Amino acid sequence: MQPLTVAITARALFDLEDGHALFEREGLQAYADFQREREDQPLAPGIAFPLVRKLLALNALLPDGVPPVEVILLSRNSADTGLRIFNAIEHYGLGIVRAVFTSGADTHPYIKPFGAQLFLSANPASVRSALEHGVAAATILPTGRPPVDRHPQLRIAFDGDAVIFGDESERVSQEEGLQAFHDHETERAEEPLSGGPFRGFLSALHTLQKALPADDPPVRIALVTARSAPAHKRVILTLREWGIRLDEALFLGGRPKGPFLDAFGADIFFDDSMHNIESAMQHVAAGHVPHGVSNE
Repeated sequence: MQPLTVAITARALFDLEDGHALFEREGLQAYADFQREREDQPLAPGIAFPLVRKLLALNALLPDGVPPVEVILLSRNSADTGLRIFNAIEHYGLGIVRAVFTSGADTHPYIKPFGAQLFLSANPASVRSALEHGVAAATILPTGRPPVDRHPQLRIAFDGDAVIFGDESERVSQEEGLQAFHDHETERAEEPLSGGPFRGFLSALHTLQKALPADDPPVRIALVTARSAPAHKRVILTLREWGIRLDEALFLGGRPKGPFLDAFGADIFFDDSMHNIESAMQHVAAGHVPHGVSNE
């Protein structure tokens, strides 16, 4: 069993927006001075902080012999300005011990050597590069609100087409219309969908879930899709073919996803559509997956 490994940038983990705005206004030296002067002031939690804390807390529940969940910090800070980030990690008691500081260079080349199945960043260009290199990745943008810890369980929600699955069916919907999409899916109901960029991460998460206690499960996974009957059948049979069980599946038929994600209590939601991300961000942390026909 491979360990579940998530790579995350400092700006997704902590609230670095004041420093980032200063960097864009006044440059690197002003930013470096700002961080050094505040080195011993803990950074506030960022949008992905609850997710990371819950991921790392799973290690206390894993049986002997199961590799621990690991979170890797990737940062464009230098090691010098990044000291404040490490101090914040220590302040919050996060079990993050591996980090890369690149002094402004791209961080995505280091994702694969660490074996990470997921990369979260506030930098869309880095996310696109990671996806192009076969890593599940999402742009997770600050909302301006403090992150909300909604539930003691770790709750992760995924869109289907162009995220868990390939975008072939979504392409039919956008190019030929909804009726053509339903006809396409009905005709191919017994034919498994292809895997999308998040299939590997979903599979790793499901494998981890099976190793955790079943009587009071600490992880809950949901599919939240715009599909509805009759396009639901192909999704269900594909997941069955893959050997993946979801705890919840919401077939919304185009209804706004945000309120449903709020009801589910998602720690994070992944979707390829910015329209759906904007709806989700009003309620939960959301990661945009710039993949497939919606992002061409």
